[in-house]
Amino acid sequence: MENLQLIQKIAHGSEAALREIYGVFANIVFNTALSYLHDRAEAEEITQDVFLEVYQSAKTFEGKSSVRTWIYRITVNKCLDKLRYQKRKKRFALVKSLFKPDTTEIQHDAEDFEHPGVTLERQEYAKILFKALEHLPSQQRTAYILSFIEELPRKEVAEVMQLSVKAVESLLQRAKINLRSTLEKYYPDRRI
Repeated sequence: MENLQLIQKIAHGSEAALREIYGVFANIVFNTALSYLHDRAEAEEITQDVFLEVYQSAKTFEGKSSVRTWIYRITVNKCLDKLRYQKRKKRFALVKSLFKPDTTEIQHDAEDFEHPGVTLERQEYAKILFKALEHLPSQQRTAYILSFIEELPRKEVAEVMQLSVKAVESLLQRAKINLRSTLEKYYPDRRI
C-alpha cells in the first residue's frame, strides 16, 4: 500500500496503518535520531515520539511533500528539541554544581556509542566525527547528517529542511570547513 494512503488511513484512526508506516520508517527514524543524540535509549524514545506525532498529525498532512520527507522533518525537529532540552539541562546541572562544592563530577556528558551503520574498523573515527558534529550549528549538522549519514539526495534534504538546494549546498560547504578544522586536531597527518 502506498505511504500516502496509509497516512490517510491513520488520519481516520487506523492503528494497523500506523503499524505498517512504523514498519517502513522505524529504522530510518531510529538511525537519524541516533546520529543526533548518540544514545540508543534516547533514539528509541524519539522514534516513539515521532510515530505518536505521525498518528496525531496525520489529519493535517497536506501531501505537499512525500510522506518520507514529512517523517524526516518530524524526526529532525524532535531531535533538535531534545538537544535543546539537554543543553538547558546541562547548563542547569552546571549552575547547580556551583552550589555543591563536594562534587566535581561532569553530569550529562555524552557517552560513547556505536552507530549501527558504521563498520567495526571505522567505529573510532565515527565516534570522533559524531563528537565533532555536536559543535556544528544545528542547520549545518542537519544538512550533514541527512546528506552524508542518511545519504538522502540534496533535493530531499532541502525539502526536509524547507530550504533551497542551493542553501543546503552552502550549509554543507560550511559544515565541511568547520568539521575539517575540528578533525585536523585529531588527525594532523591526514588530509581531511
